[in-house]
Amino acid sequence: MEEERQPKWEGKTSAEIASLKPEQAWPCIEDFCNIHKWFPSIDVCYQVEGEPGKPGLIRYCASTTQTFSSDGTDDQKSTTTTTTKWVKEKLLMIDPIQRCLSYEVIDSNIGFKSYVATSKVLPIINGGGCKIEWSFVTDPIEGMGQEGLASYIDHCVQFMAKKMEQEHVLLQTSGSV
Repeated sequence: MEEERQPKWEGKTSAEIASLKPEQAWPCIEDFCNIHKWFPSIDVCYQVEGEPGKPGLIRYCASTTQTFSSDGTDDQKSTTTTTTKWVKEKLLMIDPIQRCLSYEVIDSNIGFKSYVATSKVLPIINGGGCKIEWSFVTDPIEGMGQEGLASYIDHCVQFMAKKMEQEHVLLQTSGSV
């Protein structure tokens, strides 16, 4: 019997950064192998192969969590479990003029079968600042619902925007901007 194909999940979120112009925010997105500086749940990100800033570049991203548990006895015996979640992602397209890039997950241990995301840095018309827009298309992910994935991505984009804004404020106060 042939398995019935489930429809792909699609989503889009955005975050505004009032204090940054698009050309100030774009370098954070464009630096494909440094997403760990901006995403809350990524501990490490580095280049695996390819040329920085060019389609075909592959990055490895991972986060490690530790879980502590006790067996409930008076001896307080406990164990620590370390789990590393990782993905390898390939840069598909990068356009510094339009300030956008697309990438796909090519391997992971977290259930992605097909995932393509596009990130854009757009100007905010009649108000200054910029907006980071993140969209995705993916096959359903086992153990996660579409709303859960969309909520996670929204959380990450909001966190990223706040962190970029904080970094910009720090640079301004130190006189580096």
